[in-house]
Formats: sequence, structure tokens, C-alpha cells
Amino acid sequence: MDSEATPRRVIDSNTRHLHAVSPSPSTSPSPSPLRLWRPAAQRNMRNQWSKLLASKDSWFSAASGGRSHATSLVNAFLSQRFMLQRDLGVLKDMPAIRDKACQKLAYQQELSRSALLSSYKDMVLSVSQMVKASKSMRVFLKSSTGSPIVQFCDQPEVMNDYGDGGGVPVFSSFSISDFEELAQELVAVFVLELALKRLLVAEFTSMQSEKEIEENDTTRYVRELFEGELDELRLIGLLSGESYDMLPPHIKDLIGLSSQSLLLSHEVTESVLQVYLTSWLANVNLNSSRIDEVILVVEETMQLKL
Repeated sequence: MDSEATPRRVIDSNTRHLHAVSPSPSTSPSPSPLRLWRPAAQRNMRNQWSKLLASKDSWFSAASGGRSHATSLVNAFLSQRFMLQRDLGVLKDMPAIRDKACQKLAYQQELSRSALLSSYKDMVLSVSQMVKASKSMRVFLKSSTGSPIVQFCDQPEVMNDYGDGGGVPVFSSFSISDFEELAQELVAVFVLELALKRLLVAEFTSMQSEKEIEENDTTRYVRELFEGELDELRLIGLLSGESYDMLPPHIKDLIGLSSQSLLLSHEVTESVLQVYLTSWLANVNLNSSRIDEVILVVEETMQLKL
């Protein structure tokens, strides 16, 4: 095979057509290492996409569990809030019946809150693994110390080696960069959705009565929701720079919430909580058709021979 770099191709976000663009800046390995590089690159590409798709499935599973826990939390919270106004019928004359009911509802809220945070943590870790997989698709030539055996690694050790084989195809006409672009497209929408889910989790787990809001002037959106969360969010890209400033959540292609609006403590109403639950279920940043299309393109391409 010619060792010169072939033109890199970009996959249109709405179609499967490839458009030729400028070549990769890296230099193609010499023919012998290239013949060995491609099988190594193919194995790594399959492994990384397998990890990415497994993490995607884990995210959906955690998101589904999270909505169930959020619903239980909201139901218990509203039941406790309106307990004093609720007609208990023949039970109203039982001693301390309302207090006992409120205690049980409060305990149910604690259980649901803990379970929701656990699901949210699983979602964060799933997106973190997706990010890592999307950034681990290159295979680099391992520096040789005189050994005749050609080896490869996941970190650059040789000058001008960008881990992409000089832009040559790995599967069919797809280069490393083509697969990376598809992976980054998938990861980007899950990062957006995670930011929105985090806002909802912060709201659900910080629901307070009007009296509690007056006593606790909290900025709940920016606090850490589980140990090590901020480190994971920085890796994902939801923290700006080296600071602990959270990037405001938004819906794809629309303007996001202002940072100030996230810091306002307020008493949530029943209708607002219903909107929160509906927003969680909708996965507004995830286009299922496009996600399925990207996965199909990748799977079909990996089955094709050069």
C-alpha cells in the first residue's frame, strides 16, 4: 500500500456521505510498520468503540433508574408537604397519625434521595468512560531500543507520530480521525444531557419547604453531589478551566441557563416538579435516530475490508 497520507474524510452529521478534506499532518509509517500498525489500530478501535457503546448502555440504565428514584422522591415530598391539609377520614382521630406519617415520608425521601444520587453517580462515570474511550482511539509506534520486534502503545513515543497512521484508512475508507469525529459527536450530546440531568438532581435532592429556604441560603447547584464528582466533571469538560465554575446546562442548539439563575433558592411547586420529571424522561439533548445511525455506520464500516 502507498505510504503517503490519504485525504482525511469527514462524516456529515445528517448523512453518511464522506467529504474529502485536507490530509492529516502526521507522516505515514514506512510500509513494513504500517502493515503491522493497521491490525493493531483495528483491534484498538474495536475495543474503544466497544467500551464507548457499553458505557452508553450503562448511562441509559442509570438514567432510567434515576427517573424512578426521582419520582418516588417527589411523591414522598409532596405527600409530606400536604399532610396537614389532607383529609384522613376515619384515621384523623388516631393519636399523632400525621406526625408518624410525616416521619415515614421523610425516611422514604432519604432513601430515594440516596438512590437518586447513586444513579446520578453511575451516569457521571458512564460519560467519563465514554470521554476516555473517545480519546483513546489512536495507536502509536513504540520507540525501539534495537529490537527487531515492532510494538505499539497508547501514548506518543516517536517524533511526528500522531497515532493515526498518517491518515490512512483503518476500516474501509475510514481513518482514525473519521472514527474520532463520530465518537466525539456521540459524547458531546451525552455531556450536554448530563449537565441538564445534574441540574435536575440538584433540584430534586435539595427540595425544601419555604421555611427551610429562609433558614438555609444555599447555592446547591455548585456543591459536590458525591465525593470526587468535580474531578470527574472536569475530565468530562463540565467545569471551566481549573476553577470550580460549573458550565450552565442548556439544550442543544439553544441558549442555556444563566449562571445566576442556577443559584437562586426557591420553593418548587407540584407543577414545576412534574416538568422536571418530564424533562428527565425526554432526554432532550439525545437524538435517538442520529445515535442509532452513527452506531450503524461504525458497525458496518468495521465489518468491511480494505
